[in-house]
Amino acid sequence: MLSTSFSDDLVDDDAIFITIPEVAPPRLDKALAVLVPEGAALSRSRLARMIDEGAVSRGGVAVLDGKAKVATGEVYRIQLDPPDPVETLPEDIPLTVIWEDGDLIVIDKPAGMVVHPAPGSPRGTLVNALLHHCGDTLSGIGGERRPGIVHRIDKDTTGLLVVAKSDRAHHGLARQFEEHTVARRYLAVVHATPAASDPRLRGLRGITMEAGGIVRIATELARHKTDRQRQAVVWDGAGRHAVTRARVMEDFSGGASLLECWLETGRTHQIRVHMSYAGHALLGDPTYGGTRRLAPKIFGPDTAELANTFPRQALHAATLGFEHPVTGENLSFTSPLPDDFAALIAALRGSA
Repeated sequence: MLSTSFSDDLVDDDAIFITIPEVAPPRLDKALAVLVPEGAALSRSRLARMIDEGAVSRGGVAVLDGKAKVATGEVYRIQLDPPDPVETLPEDIPLTVIWEDGDLIVIDKPAGMVVHPAPGSPRGTLVNALLHHCGDTLSGIGGERRPGIVHRIDKDTTGLLVVAKSDRAHHGLARQFEEHTVARRYLAVVHATPAASDPRLRGLRGITMEAGGIVRIATELARHKTDRQRQAVVWDGAGRHAVTRARVMEDFSGGASLLECWLETGRTHQIRVHMSYAGHALLGDPTYGGTRRLAPKIFGPDTAELANTFPRQALHAATLGFEHPVTGENLSFTSPLPDDFAALIAALRGSA
């Protein structure tokens, strides 16, 4: 498993510093593509351009050859372009608050809400809503009054999300996510039913079976080669280590099933990509679901129509547990199923 090494003296506002670990791709461009934090949003092609432009240096000297060999312990500085300005304004958007104190807030996010503003979606986001809701209770993240986003869920995924309101909470929560000690469980409705006895499933690289009917999926994930909005399973050492576990909670006549999924790592689109790779894509997933449809002969025309036109990926962040980063209290939260998700399960259950 590859990781990026950071220390307080290797971070500033304008650059990312990467220390090459013992296990890493041997070439500079490939190593940086794996090691840069996901939040930096630097694709391999962008990193290649940055190397050509002299934005990557070692020991104060620009390294202009992306094919240059790297060695364990070397520190590379990536000079970042100033970000495009995105004015983030408070907006009076209703929020479902599950927990709030002076250091953090737990939100039950609805479908359709983007977490963080971006040039394509500067308004109507969770951050806009939090700026209005929290107001002066934000004590500041990095010297600025803003909420600290330590993890995200996709726009059309519903459920629980914790956000820091103070620097001390931000650092503590980020450390727990980095160390994979945060408990996150999702509910998903997928095509067909993953079965431990399925030889096809057992034959897929990276998939193993654990006690209790648990399917463990361990792969590398990287940006898709031709579609930069998607993630893909790769095996060339250039991806990020990702582990998902899933178990069947309810089988709907073998044509669909309700799964409980939990993350050992938290990569972009991880559950969606892994379940698609396993041959059990999420219902309603426009990116990874393909053209697969439920059969009216099995479920009846009304239920099949409801399932086949479900307007989003059927994924819900149902439980969230972590240690309060300031008080040390163990906190655990549960989110009920949203109405559309509950209606989908009820229809499948009634037709099974």
